[in-house]
Amino acid sequence: MWAEESVFYQIYPLGFVGAPRENDGNCVNRIRKVMDWIPHMKRLHITAVYFSPVFQSDSHGYDTRDYREIDGRLGSNEDFAQVVRALHEAGIRVVLDGVFNHVGRGFWAFRDVQERKWDSPYKDWFHINFGGDSGYGDGFWYEGWEGHYELVKLNLRNEEVVSHLLGCVQSWVEAFDIDGLRLDVAYSLDRNFMHRLREFTAGLKEDFWLAGEVLHGDYNQIVNEGMLHSCTNYECYKGLYSSFNSRNLFEICHSLNRQFGPENWTLYKGKHLLCFADNHDVTRVASILADERHLPLLYAVLFGMPGIPCIYYGSEWGAKGRKEEGDWALRPCFGEPLDNELCAWVAKLSHIHQRENALLWGGYRTVVLTNRQCVFERSAGGERIFVAVNADGEAYTARFDAGCARLENLLAEGEAVPAGELALPPYTASYWKAG
Repeated sequence: MWAEESVFYQIYPLGFVGAPRENDGNCVNRIRKVMDWIPHMKRLHITAVYFSPVFQSDSHGYDTRDYREIDGRLGSNEDFAQVVRALHEAGIRVVLDGVFNHVGRGFWAFRDVQERKWDSPYKDWFHINFGGDSGYGDGFWYEGWEGHYELVKLNLRNEEVVSHLLGCVQSWVEAFDIDGLRLDVAYSLDRNFMHRLREFTAGLKEDFWLAGEVLHGDYNQIVNEGMLHSCTNYECYKGLYSSFNSRNLFEICHSLNRQFGPENWTLYKGKHLLCFADNHDVTRVASILADERHLPLLYAVLFGMPGIPCIYYGSEWGAKGRKEEGDWALRPCFGEPLDNELCAWVAKLSHIHQRENALLWGGYRTVVLTNRQCVFERSAGGERIFVAVNADGEAYTARFDAGCARLENLLAEGEAVPAGELALPPYTASYWKAG
């Protein structure tokens, strides 16, 4: 599957282009801005873009009005098709947000229920009780997503709803030639629906990729041969930043060993989970880290550990934003991409990640571990790479049996050292290939 060899770039389109926060009904081609950023993505060695919602919605994108039309604040269907063509020509795949658990109150079928009540042919598309009332005075009660009644939960056991959604996905492949979907709140989705979606999309494109948003629990429940190819690795997202903030690298290494370690009982061997330092829903990593010197180190762990790395637009140069300031603080409009030292570092990590089989496919093994230092091994097909991190202000010497005579520093061309011990300067991370 192509995604397993990819580095993703996440864009929240409505924020990225500086669109109005509420749908004003006007159609303005703002989405073309993505094309101006393609050279930046290529410098980062990005091979896939994941777009947060692009379809007609009430406000933030997750409150869909119409699955068949691009949100007018972004442009028209043809405007978006042009963007996807440009990305494909640049060798970048395109994944869209599939928001199938709920719709907005402006969704055309829900509006018909508001108008016609029990006479609406769409009343069974939702979970409705005509013996109650909503907080909006609709004259009926309906189920919202996790108590958010601006998000009307769809009835995914209704065959008409399923047929409508699958037809929309087919139209996206036909109109835009998309390569996959990230399923919003996949943990809430009906599992029969996910089985249907997997079978249906495989018929549209053999290599159509499905990933799901999952916050907790056993990822194997929905990442398997019959449902999704991947899901968000929120366990390691939390472990990444809190390991550095608490000066306790045991946390992230414990999670990685629990998920991918050499023991038979580990959970996700052979699975390629979607890994990230931040996204449109959480505080930016540059804002949540207590020590900014740890930022390059965190990205080295992200690109060195098992999984598919995903960079959230702007975070590659250290953009900040805090969740407590509201969602839109996490979803800003940048005039143009910045190119600084961190950005160059991320680009180098991205390039190495994609060219080294041990980083793409390798297993995981902890080699050296203290509170502030760690060395872990990735190995595949006889190739082995050691990811070394020193999160302390003091130099550290890591001593371990590397099983070889010398180690080559992949982040410093031409540098090699005898195996046996690694001198790790303060606040550094490095990749060493066994030779």
